Amino acid sequence: MAFSFGAWLIVLGILGAASLIIAKRPDAKQMIDKIVPYQGWFGAASVFYGIWDIISAVLNMGMMSAGVLWLVWWILWLAAGLLQVSLGLLLGVGVMKSFIKDDTAKAKMDQTVIKLAPFQGTLGLVSIAVGIAYTVLTVIH
Repeated sequence: MAFSFGAWLIVLGILGAASLIIAKRPDAKQMIDKIVPYQGWFGAASVFYGIWDIISAVLNMGMMSAGVLWLVWWILWLAAGLLQVSLGLLLGVGVMKSFIKDDTAKAKMDQTVIKLAPFQGTLGLVSIAVGIAYTVLTVIH
């Protein structure tokens, strides 16, 4: 499960930081273009899964006192939830707005996206790093 979770964070990060990655590695454009059509659905699913992760992490704060490794797991868990919600909103706002009828809710989503947009590349790179850390900790644990 943690392998797939790490992979999800890495893919979400690649989508979030696509412009930065392509600027450094133009040859990556072909691979990124294969997953871009699904970014809205990746984003929408990530928002809901991220909210679940944040709630679960907060409810399991006792993990922090179980040792250093558990503290690192908990920090990564909370960070992953926050990254999923923020990148999910940025990438999935179009898909999510198609299911929302309330104009006020749509306007609030747009305001949130405007606030998060300048940080999209950074959030993407951090998501890749957290995904890799999750995968590495899964292997050594």
